[in-house]
Amino acid sequence: MSNSDAAAILTTPDLGEALRAVRTLLDIADTVNSEVDFEAVIRSPEVLARLLGLLPGLKWSSSPGGAHGSSDAGDDPARCLPIRVFDWCHPLDLAEPFIAALGSDPAAVRFDLDAWPEVPAAGLERVSQKYAYLTLSVNSRDLFQDELFGDHTVHVHVKNAAWPAHTARIHWLAEQVGGAFTGRVESALL
Repeated sequence: MSNSDAAAILTTPDLGEALRAVRTLLDIADTVNSEVDFEAVIRSPEVLARLLGLLPGLKWSSSPGGAHGSSDAGDDPARCLPIRVFDWCHPLDLAEPFIAALGSDPAAVRFDLDAWPEVPAAGLERVSQKYAYLTLSVNSRDLFQDELFGDHTVHVHVKNAAWPAHTARIHWLAEQVGGAFTGRVESALL
């Protein structure tokens, strides 16, 4: 397992704007065999019910402050709220229904892409799947749902945000969605 740097390129209170940015980035990326991963903190029974309707086999474990339990043990998640969701390897078309089900609960929706394309005009080489990721933090500014806000942040992942070639890709992707790289970077386990 390795790490990537997740660079924030757009933070907005408008979920529609954040989703448009994600769709634009997905249109740029090679997504033939892409998947989406979900991480969230679910606090309300209503959100839980919507998510279970969408993902009946939802993978979760208890959150600090909640009752102990997990999907692996066959426990009832409604009796263990709040819970942390770690449910991976879903088709891309589940991302927006998952986001719509969240209400005000925080999540990170990570898109595992096949590649970022070569962009000769910008001097960018193709980046293979290993470092071709995109994350939308919903109701949170960070990847881990620690900074809860009423806004949403789009992150693009690179191998090392301090390397000029990777910084150039961050700036180029930010420009494509009307965002800007402010220098805010988090380390993400891949």
